[in-house]
Amino acid sequence: MNHRERVRAALNHQEPDRCPLQISFTPEFAERLKADMQLKGQGLHNPHGGGNTYDLERALDEDMLLTSVGWVNGYYQNGYQDVDSYGDEWGVTWKTIEYQTRFGAGKYTEPYGHPLMDDPALAAYSSPDPHRPELYTDAEQTIRNFRDEYWIVGVTPTTIFECAWALRGYEQLMIDMATDPGRANYVLDFPFYYHKAVTQELVRLGVDMIWLGDDVGGQASMLMSPKMWRTYLKPRMAELIAALRAINPQIVIAYHTDGYVYPIIPELIEIGIDVLNPIQPRAMDPLKLKTDFGGRLCFWGSMDIQQTLPYGTPEDVKNEVLTRLKTIGKDGGLIIGPTHNLQLDTPLENFWSMLEAMRNTTYRSLK
Repeated sequence: MNHRERVRAALNHQEPDRCPLQISFTPEFAERLKADMQLKGQGLHNPHGGGNTYDLERALDEDMLLTSVGWVNGYYQNGYQDVDSYGDEWGVTWKTIEYQTRFGAGKYTEPYGHPLMDDPALAAYSSPDPHRPELYTDAEQTIRNFRDEYWIVGVTPTTIFECAWALRGYEQLMIDMATDPGRANYVLDFPFYYHKAVTQELVRLGVDMIWLGDDVGGQASMLMSPKMWRTYLKPRMAELIAALRAINPQIVIAYHTDGYVYPIIPELIEIGIDVLNPIQPRAMDPLKLKTDFGGRLCFWGSMDIQQTLPYGTPEDVKNEVLTRLKTIGKDGGLIIGPTHNLQLDTPLENFWSMLEAMRNTTYRSLK
């Protein structure tokens, strides 16, 4: 099977030759990995696909390539590692924070300046233009160069909620959602309509899958009540998915949220979600998800980056891969990979153990 055929079979709940795999990396881990592989990559590696040359993904025999348009690309703007803070085109200010691991120092970014924090700014604000042709140059090139062989995913993983709280401030948006629905809806509509337009264009261009989502789950519970999710996010997601299926009824829809979201999974299926990502195993039991929803939903991720990959042994990592293939991957329905971009704290020997088990374990060998 080639990469496209492998992914298509898994999404049709069939067992391909091997489980399709997808792995993303933080820029720091990518540099370490490229050095280990003696690859000459081009520029800063963006795990969401912005400017990505896919050297790593193709060398590692991955099955899916990600191309991203939208607010999330602000995470890894060129030059962010050399400044303490920067602003993106939405008016959000990001700060750069250094962290230490046994493999060296890395940096991550987080939004801290919120352009809509003050009420007077709301009326004057306008979001960026989602129809600018230059936004889609990377996607067009990725589709043109790789769609015959790879499964292409158009990515907007912070579709509504996360972008909205970056604009308004997390605490203030949550207060609005509880006390001032009109104001909350006003803020939420900025990223909703922007990313609705973006994903429609990506579908028209010919991506195979759209990745939507927002982190609405914590380690043991949701960040908001299911009732609040139903009020503010479910209707918008349903409208967006319907708009995409009006363009291409066969488009596959993936939904990303970290953490525990068990109470809303039946409703994600109801509104048209085909694939749930990333299946964080220390928040939700992958086997229970497969048992309860495996006939109606596919899964993407499931490899633990909280404990197994950074702190386990290579044998622990291999055993986790095999466990996932035998359980959540049984009868297809799984794209296996880590539950987030691989972090700098992951030992290379654990990475190679994971990749070897993923690439070399056939479904036939598991019988």
